[in-house]
Amino acid sequence: MTDNSSQTDAPPRVDFSELIMGFSSAALFYLGSVPIKDKKEPEINLPLARQNIDILEMLQEKTKGNLSDEENALLSHVMKDLRLKFIEASK
Repeated sequence: MTDNSSQTDAPPRVDFSELIMGFSSAALFYLGSVPIKDKKEPEINLPLARQNIDILEMLQEKTKGNLSDEENALLSHVMKDLRLKFIEASK
């Protein structure tokens, strides 16, 4: 009998777009754009939102010229959206 548990327990592979969406989701959460169950007001944490946006900016800079057109478009769109939301949340 062969143990195949290591093959089925392996985490799913993450691609670049999923990585971008993960950091984007975290930033949106910290900007208060994601509702929290049983809470009337979202919790805003601008330093943590800024950290996730900074990570995305670093990825954008470090991967310049190495992304597919779709990845580049996604990252550009996400960055524009997050920057606007950060400015709004900072007011």
